[in-house]
Amino acid sequence: MNLDTLWQSLEASQVGSFVAASAWAFPTIESIHVIAIVTVVGTIAIMDLRLLGLTSPSCAVTATSRDTLPWTWGAFVIALITGLLLFVSKATNYAANPYFQLKMVMLVLAGLNMALFHSSTWRSVRNWDTDCVVPLGGKIAGALSLFFWILVVFFGRAIGFTLGVLY
Repeated sequence: MNLDTLWQSLEASQVGSFVAASAWAFPTIESIHVIAIVTVVGTIAIMDLRLLGLTSPSCAVTATSRDTLPWTWGAFVIALITGLLLFVSKATNYAANPYFQLKMVMLVLAGLNMALFHSSTWRSVRNWDTDCVVPLGGKIAGALSLFFWILVVFFGRAIGFTLGVLY
């Protein structure tokens, strides 16, 4: 089975057909998706701005992480589920859309950035947790994270304006 056949199968599935044909399902799911993405990006921005030393220097980095992480992951799960539901409704169009493809690349890069940060700089967090100055690795991770997530939002927004137009 090639990818085009897979995308067509997803669209023809009961879920894909329902989301695409329903007068209320797509806009409702899209609204929930946007709220979830805003929550993900907002909570990540709080952490990234702390890593950059631009906010809350008196708050421990681990405290900021502990306060935001449950919200980030909860919202990310909701964004993932709603994003998949939106995708299956128009899978062939989304898969061919360059902005959708770029959004997926930015999501992967954001994830890799987070994984690299947690496997390197975060391991020594006890040494700099309450310092006003975060190590260079933390600042770079925070800056890259903000960059990738801003692009996720930008490309995600561009999808809606270009779906079916660019191909």
